[in-house]
Amino acid sequence: MKHEFWHDKWQKNEIGFHLNQPHSLLVKYIDSLNLEKNNRIFLPLCGKSLDIHWLLAQGYHLIGIDLSPIAIEELMAELAIPFTERKLEKLTHYHHPQIDLFVGDFFELTSSNIGKIDAIYDRAALVALPEEMRTDYAQHLMQISNQATQLLISFEYDQSVMAGPPFSISPQQLKDYYSKQYQLQLLDSQTELLKGKVDAEEKIWLLKPY
Repeated sequence: MKHEFWHDKWQKNEIGFHLNQPHSLLVKYIDSLNLEKNNRIFLPLCGKSLDIHWLLAQGYHLIGIDLSPIAIEELMAELAIPFTERKLEKLTHYHHPQIDLFVGDFFELTSSNIGKIDAIYDRAALVALPEEMRTDYAQHLMQISNQATQLLISFEYDQSVMAGPPFSISPQQLKDYYSKQYQLQLLDSQTELLKGKVDAEEKIWLLKPY
């Protein structure tokens, strides 16, 4: 999947993946991460999710990255807090005492860029990637986060009805990506009409390192 796909989506404001409220499964299961105030949560491919507003209000420090400068610029405008900008070699870093945002390719992000990570919230990253990119994504995520505990949301549906993204990911595929490093626990699932096209099982998983 080329960068231009996501740049084009944001330029055309084709962001049906953007929710207009915090995700109900995040709100319901955040406590499963056993976090304390000011713990650091990493949100890969974060977009301008309202989950970010909600997590900040709970007192967590957030680290997010998105390929689209439009997404991050709109997020910062909606947060209405001051950021300092720093150009890195292949990324742009926006810093506020409670949140660090990066613009650029996720695979260019390093552990030294993001610092210590206490948990990962993957609402829309793994499901945004085609199958051939997911193993590399999972490996890089584990490497830069030191295998931090994850809350992960996946979808399972008939891929022949809708091409994705978000893509359908089976429990077995999820185990293929993560089961050597994590214990996977399905916390909940709910049925929804995905993009108004196909019935999908939306699932939230807790991934705890061995």
